[in-house]
Amino acid sequence: MAPRTGSTSTGSAMSETSVESSIDPLFHLLRTIPFSFLRPPRLRLKLPSFTLPSPMAVFSLILLTYFLVISGFIYDVIVEPPGIGSTQDPVTGAIRPVVFMSGRVNGQYIIEGLSSGFMFVMGGVGIIMLDLALDKNRAKSVKASYATAGVSSIVIGYVMSMLFIRIKIPGYLH
Repeated sequence: MAPRTGSTSTGSAMSETSVESSIDPLFHLLRTIPFSFLRPPRLRLKLPSFTLPSPMAVFSLILLTYFLVISGFIYDVIVEPPGIGSTQDPVTGAIRPVVFMSGRVNGQYIIEGLSSGFMFVMGGVGIIMLDLALDKNRAKSVKASYATAGVSSIVIGYVMSMLFIRIKIPGYLH
């Protein structure tokens, strides 16, 4: 159906077109008679005002999401692995807990994923601290504290992540 060229658009153009094209006279009467003496009320509705979240709240949400994705939370929900594993000591025969699934790259225990994700987040927070140490408006001691904490976070995160890889993949980097 081609649109009409002479119609004025005061509301929804689609509803006017469907009403005008209706052939039923009873529908036309039911549509026009009540509105000849009824008037819609004047409503003073206010649009809800939404305030933006603070930058720190957005950063925290993004950091939490990053931690959950990096730590394998989605894998843990789908596969439902045990929190921690166990192995039998060949010498004593005692059962001892194991945190890493050694030799399996495509599998993980829950604690393994969370600890690896924490190390990655710690390295990222270290980079953020190094950025904060470059602020010219801070005191020299605060800048030194940020720089020390940032470098130590990056070093600890890197060393622990490499240790986790060596435990996970025996013979890696040998």
